[in-house]
Amino acid sequence: MLIMLPSMTGYMAWEAQIVDITTLEIDGAPEGVVYITDPHVGPSSIDHIQKVIQEVNRLNPSLVLIGGDFATGDEENFTYQGVWGSLDAPAYAVLGNHDYRVGTDGATGLERTIAVWTSTNTTTAGYDVSALNDGSADTAFADGLAATLEENGVYVLRNDYARVDAGGEEIVIVGVDDGWAGMADPPDVPATDAFTIYLIHEPSCRADWDADLILAGHTHGGQFLFPVVAQLNDIGVIELAGLFETNGTPTYISRGVSSAGIAGVGLRFNCRPEIVLINPTEDQLRVLGNPA
Repeated sequence: MLIMLPSMTGYMAWEAQIVDITTLEIDGAPEGVVYITDPHVGPSSIDHIQKVIQEVNRLNPSLVLIGGDFATGDEENFTYQGVWGSLDAPAYAVLGNHDYRVGTDGATGLERTIAVWTSTNTTTAGYDVSALNDGSADTAFADGLAATLEENGVYVLRNDYARVDAGGEEIVIVGVDDGWAGMADPPDVPATDAFTIYLIHEPSCRADWDADLILAGHTHGGQFLFPVVAQLNDIGVIELAGLFETNGTPTYISRGVSSAGIAGVGLRFNCRPEIVLINPTEDQLRVLGNPA
């Protein structure tokens, strides 16, 4: 068993660097939109994130959506976030719990998970997660991060929405601020026939909004997806990764592009990082058929 540990760890480190491109066919959605989440940009991940951005640019998306956790929560400045300036497409994003320095370790993460179940209201009419806003969120850190992202071309939606063009079609992007930080307060969105996408970091903090698609992250897909866990996910007992549907509204929970690990080395098992491509164009399909 001890002999196998180094090789197993090596395999998990290798898997954490192999990024899948997952294609989604969503009725009514515009073509060529890319969704990524959980980059956790830092010194140990910057080379990986640069490669992710190169792959995103290779797809020539109409729009890039980013689901939060840009930061690790440990950094003193946002120097590495300049990497987003190399994105070639318009980008819209929300913040995640690491971006508020909340629930970033196992113990506090478990506390937040339980608190979502016991202390919040995630119904559409009575949505209220303010009980999680207990003063622990580092709002100055989040504000500084958001400002840096916008300086580098990423528009951050914090309980706000934007009407944007994607592939010649107008869509509405609704960005709900982080739930674990107690900052989620979904905006009132005018009635529209345009395709509407809600971005939220933690899938457990979503509601049955009037959306055509909800995009979430946070889970890293479970990161270590052993067979029993994968089966529970596949039948919807737990929601770690993939496409789920509630009252006719699809929610896609992405495995994210970065990975937690040991001593700065990202690890995954049966759960590769992913770039999500929604309704790929013919040109994008040709690119996918010709890997770099």
